[in-house]
Amino acid sequence: MHRSAPRLSRILACAAVPVMLVVAGCSSDSGDKKEPGSSESSPSASASKKAEPTVEPAKFAALPDPCKSITKKTVTSLVPSAKSKSGTAATSSDTSYRAGCSWNGLDDNGVKGSQYRWLDVGFTRFDSDQSLGSGAERARQDFDKQVAKAKVAEGAKKIAEAPVSGIGEQATKVTYDLSKTNEDFKYATIVARTGNVVVTLTYNGAGYAGAKTPSDTDILKGAEKAAKEAVAAVAEPDKPSGSTAPSEKATDKEDSPKSSDKDSSDGKSTNRKTSANKSSVKKTS
Repeated sequence: MHRSAPRLSRILACAAVPVMLVVAGCSSDSGDKKEPGSSESSPSASASKKAEPTVEPAKFAALPDPCKSITKKTVTSLVPSAKSKSGTAATSSDTSYRAGCSWNGLDDNGVKGSQYRWLDVGFTRFDSDQSLGSGAERARQDFDKQVAKAKVAEGAKKIAEAPVSGIGEQATKVTYDLSKTNEDFKYATIVARTGNVVVTLTYNGAGYAGAKTPSDTDILKGAEKAAKEAVAAVAEPDKPSGSTAPSEKATDKEDSPKSSDKDSSDGKSTNRKTSANKSSVKKTS
Protein backbone atom coordinates (compact mmCIF):
# COMPACT_ATOMS: atom_id res chain seq x y z
CA MET A 1 0.00 0.00 0.00
CA HIS A 2 2.77 2.44 0.85
CA ARG A 3 4.61 1.72 -2.45
CA SER A 4 1.61 2.53 -4.69
CA ALA A 5 1.13 6.05 -3.30
CA PRO A 6 4.44 7.47 -4.63
CA ARG A 7 3.80 5.93 -8.06
CA LEU A 8 0.38 7.55 -8.28
CA SER A 9 1.87 10.98 -7.44
CA ARG A 10 4.51 10.64 -10.17
CA ILE A 11 1.88 9.67 -12.77
CA LEU A 12 -0.30 12.67 -11.92
CA ALA A 13 2.66 15.03 -12.02
CA CYS A 14 3.70 13.81 -15.49
CA ALA A 15 0.16 14.07 -16.79
CA ALA A 16 -0.05 17.72 -15.67
CA VAL A 17 2.95 18.79 -17.77
CA PRO A 18 1.39 18.28 -21.26
CA VAL A 19 -1.76 20.10 -20.17
CA MET A 20 0.19 23.23 -19.21
CA LEU A 21 2.11 23.13 -22.48
CA VAL A 22 -1.09 22.87 -24.51
CA VAL A 23 -2.60 25.86 -22.70
CA ALA A 24 0.54 27.90 -23.26
CA GLY A 25 0.58 26.90 -26.89
CA CYS A 26 -3.04 28.02 -27.42
CA SER A 27 -2.34 31.39 -25.83
CA SER A 28 0.60 31.93 -28.13
CA ASP A 29 -1.41 30.99 -31.25
CA SER A 30 -4.24 33.40 -30.38
CA GLY A 31 -1.78 36.31 -30.18
CA ASP A 32 -0.28 35.47 -33.55
CA LYS A 33 -3.70 35.44 -35.26
CA LYS A 34 -4.51 39.05 -34.19
CA GLU A 35 -1.33 40.54 -35.70
CA PRO A 36 -2.03 39.48 -39.29
CA GLY A 37 -5.56 40.84 -38.99
CA SER A 38 -4.41 44.30 -37.84
CA SER A 39 -1.73 44.58 -40.52
CA GLU A 40 -4.23 43.80 -43.30
CA SER A 41 -6.52 46.73 -42.32
CA SER A 42 -3.76 49.35 -42.71
CA PRO A 43 -3.19 48.90 -46.49
CA SER A 44 -6.94 49.04 -47.01
CA ALA A 45 -7.16 52.47 -45.36
CA SER A 46 -4.26 53.77 -47.44
CA ALA A 47 -5.88 52.52 -50.62
CA SER A 48 -9.13 54.37 -49.86
CA LYS A 49 -7.24 57.63 -49.36
CA LYS A 50 -5.43 57.28 -52.68
CA ALA A 51 -8.73 56.68 -54.45
CA GLU A 52 -10.11 60.13 -53.52
CA PRO A 53 -10.33 62.43 -56.59
CA THR A 54 -8.33 65.65 -56.61
CA VAL A 55 -8.95 68.94 -58.44
CA GLU A 56 -6.40 70.99 -60.35
CA PRO A 57 -4.80 73.71 -58.16
CA ALA A 58 -5.79 77.32 -58.88
CA LYS A 59 -3.25 79.16 -61.04
CA PHE A 60 -3.50 82.57 -59.34
CA ALA A 61 -3.69 83.10 -55.57
CA ALA A 62 -4.31 86.86 -55.60
CA LEU A 63 -5.57 89.73 -57.75
CA PRO A 64 -3.66 92.79 -58.96
CA ASP A 65 -4.44 96.29 -57.76
CA PRO A 66 -7.33 97.10 -60.14
CA CYS A 67 -6.54 100.82 -60.24
CA LYS A 68 -2.98 100.01 -61.36
CA SER A 69 -3.90 97.22 -63.76
CA ILE A 70 -4.20 99.70 -66.63
CA THR A 71 -1.28 102.04 -67.33
CA LYS A 72 -1.66 105.76 -66.76
CA LYS A 73 -0.77 106.35 -70.41
CA THR A 74 -3.71 104.23 -71.55
CA VAL A 75 -6.08 105.81 -69.03
CA THR A 76 -5.05 109.28 -70.25
CA SER A 77 -5.66 108.36 -73.89
CA LEU A 78 -9.04 106.73 -73.23
CA VAL A 79 -10.32 109.16 -70.58
CA PRO A 80 -8.43 112.44 -71.30
CA SER A 81 -10.18 114.49 -68.64
CA ALA A 82 -10.59 111.82 -65.97
CA LYS A 83 -11.63 113.31 -62.64
CA SER A 84 -9.13 111.03 -60.95
CA LYS A 85 -6.18 109.67 -62.89
CA SER A 86 -5.68 107.14 -60.09
CA GLY A 87 -9.19 105.78 -60.57
CA THR A 88 -12.00 105.04 -58.13
CA ALA A 89 -11.90 101.59 -56.53
CA ALA A 90 -15.10 99.55 -56.44
CA THR A 91 -16.49 98.39 -53.12
CA SER A 92 -15.69 94.79 -52.20
CA SER A 93 -15.82 92.63 -49.08
CA ASP A 94 -12.60 90.82 -50.08
CA THR A 95 -10.28 92.26 -52.75
CA SER A 96 -8.38 88.99 -53.04
CA TYR A 97 -11.45 87.51 -54.74
CA ARG A 98 -13.26 90.50 -56.23
CA ALA A 99 -11.89 93.92 -57.13
CA GLY A 100 -12.60 96.73 -59.58
CA CYS A 101 -11.77 100.29 -60.56
CA SER A 102 -13.28 102.97 -62.81
CA TRP A 103 -12.36 106.28 -64.45
CA ASN A 104 -14.72 108.87 -65.94
CA GLY A 105 -14.52 112.43 -67.16
CA LEU A 106 -15.83 115.07 -69.57
CA ASP A 107 -13.46 116.72 -72.02
CA ASP A 108 -15.11 120.15 -72.24
CA ASN A 109 -14.44 121.98 -75.50
CA GLY A 110 -16.85 124.85 -74.98
CA VAL A 111 -18.92 125.78 -78.06
CA LYS A 112 -17.37 122.86 -79.95
CA GLY A 113 -19.04 120.45 -77.56
CA SER A 114 -17.66 117.96 -75.10
CA GLN A 115 -16.66 114.30 -75.07
CA TYR A 116 -17.60 112.05 -72.15
CA ARG A 117 -15.70 108.81 -71.49
CA TRP A 118 -16.10 106.09 -68.90
CA LEU A 119 -13.76 103.12 -68.32
CA ASP A 120 -14.32 100.30 -65.84
CA VAL A 121 -12.45 97.09 -65.05
CA GLY A 122 -13.49 94.27 -62.72
CA PHE A 123 -11.64 91.12 -61.56
CA THR A 124 -13.13 87.95 -60.08
CA ARG A 125 -10.95 85.10 -58.82
CA PHE A 126 -11.99 81.52 -58.01
CA ASP A 127 -10.22 78.97 -55.80
CA SER A 128 -10.17 75.26 -56.53
CA ASP A 129 -12.65 73.36 -54.36
CA GLN A 130 -13.02 69.61 -53.93
CA SER A 131 -16.82 69.81 -54.15
CA LEU A 132 -17.20 72.75 -56.58
CA GLY A 133 -14.40 71.97 -59.03
CA SER A 134 -11.15 73.59 -60.13
CA GLY A 135 -10.69 77.34 -60.09
CA ALA A 136 -10.32 77.37 -63.88
CA GLU A 137 -13.59 75.50 -64.39
CA ARG A 138 -15.45 77.80 -62.01
CA ALA A 139 -13.98 80.79 -63.87
CA ARG A 140 -15.24 79.38 -67.19
CA GLN A 141 -18.74 79.24 -65.75
CA ASP A 142 -18.52 82.84 -64.53
CA PHE A 143 -17.13 83.90 -67.92
CA ASP A 144 -20.33 82.71 -69.58
CA LYS A 145 -22.43 84.55 -66.97
CA GLN A 146 -20.59 87.84 -67.52
CA VAL A 147 -21.01 87.62 -71.30
CA ALA A 148 -24.72 86.95 -70.83
CA LYS A 149 -25.04 90.00 -68.52
CA ALA A 150 -23.34 92.28 -71.02
CA LYS A 151 -25.81 91.23 -73.72
CA VAL A 152 -28.91 92.14 -71.73
CA ALA A 153 -28.09 95.73 -70.76
CA GLU A 154 -31.34 97.62 -70.33
CA GLY A 155 -32.16 99.79 -73.34
CA ALA A 156 -29.28 98.42 -75.41
CA LYS A 157 -29.61 98.46 -79.22
CA LYS A 158 -27.59 96.88 -82.04
CA ILE A 159 -26.11 94.28 -79.69
CA ALA A 160 -23.29 92.28 -81.26
CA GLU A 161 -21.13 89.50 -79.81
CA ALA A 162 -17.94 87.94 -81.17
CA PRO A 163 -14.86 86.09 -79.87
CA VAL A 164 -11.60 88.02 -79.43
CA SER A 165 -8.13 86.55 -79.92
CA GLY A 166 -4.96 87.52 -78.11
CA ILE A 167 -6.57 88.40 -74.77
CA GLY A 168 -6.17 85.75 -72.07
CA GLU A 169 -7.14 82.11 -72.63
CA GLN A 170 -10.57 83.08 -73.92
CA ALA A 171 -12.27 86.40 -74.57
CA THR A 172 -15.52 87.75 -76.00
CA LYS A 173 -16.51 91.26 -77.06
CA VAL A 174 -20.02 92.65 -76.72
CA THR A 175 -20.84 95.99 -78.38
CA TYR A 176 -24.07 97.98 -78.38
CA ASP A 177 -25.63 101.44 -78.55
CA LEU A 178 -27.47 103.02 -75.64
CA SER A 179 -29.38 106.29 -75.34
CA LYS A 180 -29.37 108.09 -71.99
CA THR A 181 -29.39 111.70 -70.79
CA ASN A 182 -30.65 112.52 -74.30
CA GLU A 183 -27.34 111.47 -75.84
CA ASP A 184 -26.23 108.45 -77.85
CA PHE A 185 -23.59 106.29 -76.13
CA LYS A 186 -21.33 103.69 -77.71
CA TYR A 187 -20.48 100.72 -75.49
CA ALA A 188 -17.86 97.96 -75.73
CA THR A 189 -17.45 95.23 -73.09
CA ILE A 190 -14.59 92.72 -73.15
CA VAL A 191 -14.97 89.62 -70.98
CA ALA A 192 -11.76 87.60 -70.69
CA ARG A 193 -10.51 84.64 -68.68
CA THR A 194 -6.95 83.81 -67.68
CA GLY A 195 -6.59 80.72 -65.52
CA ASN A 196 -8.95 81.03 -62.56
CA VAL A 197 -9.57 84.78 -63.01
CA VAL A 198 -12.29 86.53 -65.03
CA VAL A 199 -11.70 90.11 -66.22
CA THR A 200 -14.67 92.24 -67.29
CA LEU A 201 -13.81 95.57 -68.89
CA THR A 202 -16.28 98.15 -70.21
CA TYR A 203 -15.51 101.33 -72.14
CA ASN A 204 -18.15 103.78 -73.35
CA GLY A 205 -18.48 107.34 -74.57
CA ALA A 206 -20.77 110.02 -75.95
CA GLY A 207 -20.63 113.50 -77.47
CA TYR A 208 -22.29 116.35 -75.55
CA ALA A 209 -23.41 119.86 -76.54
CA GLY A 210 -23.31 119.11 -80.25
CA ALA A 211 -20.08 117.10 -80.28
CA LYS A 212 -19.94 114.01 -82.49
CA THR A 213 -20.70 110.59 -81.05
CA PRO A 214 -17.50 108.48 -80.89
CA SER A 215 -17.23 105.73 -83.49
CA ASP A 216 -17.85 102.07 -82.74
CA THR A 217 -14.32 101.29 -83.94
CA ASP A 218 -12.60 103.75 -81.60
CA ILE A 219 -14.55 102.58 -78.56
CA LEU A 220 -13.87 98.91 -79.31
CA LYS A 221 -10.14 99.48 -79.93
CA GLY A 222 -9.85 101.34 -76.66
CA ALA A 223 -11.64 98.56 -74.77
CA GLU A 224 -9.42 95.85 -76.28
CA LYS A 225 -6.23 97.76 -75.51
CA ALA A 226 -7.21 98.27 -71.86
CA ALA A 227 -8.42 94.66 -71.52
CA LYS A 228 -5.04 93.31 -72.68
CA GLU A 229 -3.27 95.32 -70.00
CA ALA A 230 -5.74 94.23 -67.31
CA VAL A 231 -5.34 90.54 -68.19
CA ALA A 232 -1.54 90.88 -68.25
CA ALA A 233 -1.66 92.46 -64.78
CA VAL A 234 -3.19 89.28 -63.32
CA ALA A 235 0.13 87.49 -63.78
CA GLU A 236 2.01 90.19 -61.84
CA PRO A 237 3.18 89.12 -58.36
CA ASP A 238 2.20 92.39 -56.64
CA LYS A 239 -0.89 92.23 -54.50
CA PRO A 240 -3.58 94.96 -54.41
CA SER A 241 -2.26 98.15 -52.88
CA GLY A 242 -3.72 99.11 -49.52
CA SER A 243 -3.78 102.79 -50.51
CA THR A 244 -6.32 102.14 -53.23
CA ALA A 245 -8.24 99.38 -51.52
CA PRO A 246 -12.03 99.83 -51.57
CA SER A 247 -14.11 100.38 -48.47
CA GLU A 248 -15.24 97.52 -46.25
CA LYS A 249 -18.83 97.79 -47.42
CA ALA A 250 -19.76 94.26 -48.48
CA THR A 251 -21.23 93.49 -51.88
CA ASP A 252 -23.01 90.43 -53.16
CA LYS A 253 -20.40 88.12 -54.68
CA GLU A 254 -22.83 87.08 -57.40
CA ASP A 255 -23.01 90.64 -58.76
CA SER A 256 -20.52 91.95 -61.26
CA PRO A 257 -17.98 94.43 -59.86
CA LYS A 258 -18.94 96.85 -62.63
CA SER A 259 -22.67 96.92 -61.99
CA SER A 260 -22.69 99.66 -59.36
CA ASP A 261 -20.33 101.87 -61.36
CA LYS A 262 -22.36 101.45 -64.51
CA ASP A 263 -25.48 102.78 -62.85
CA SER A 264 -23.64 105.68 -61.28
CA SER A 265 -22.19 106.76 -64.63
CA ASP A 266 -25.65 107.93 -65.71
CA GLY A 267 -25.78 110.51 -62.95
CA LYS A 268 -22.22 111.62 -63.60
CA SER A 269 -22.98 112.11 -67.27
CA THR A 270 -26.01 114.26 -66.47
CA ASN A 271 -24.07 116.49 -64.10
CA ARG A 272 -21.24 116.92 -66.56
CA LYS A 273 -23.63 117.77 -69.34
CA THR A 274 -24.98 120.68 -67.32
CA SER A 275 -21.43 121.87 -66.69
CA ALA A 276 -20.58 121.62 -70.38
CA ASN A 277 -23.62 123.64 -71.40
CA LYS A 278 -22.86 126.34 -68.85
CA SER A 279 -19.29 126.57 -70.11
CA SER A 280 -20.53 126.91 -73.67
CA VAL A 281 -22.83 129.75 -72.73
CA LYS A 282 -20.05 131.66 -70.97
CA LYS A 283 -17.63 131.41 -73.84
CA THR A 284 -20.25 132.34 -76.38
CA SER A 285 -21.27 135.44 -74.45
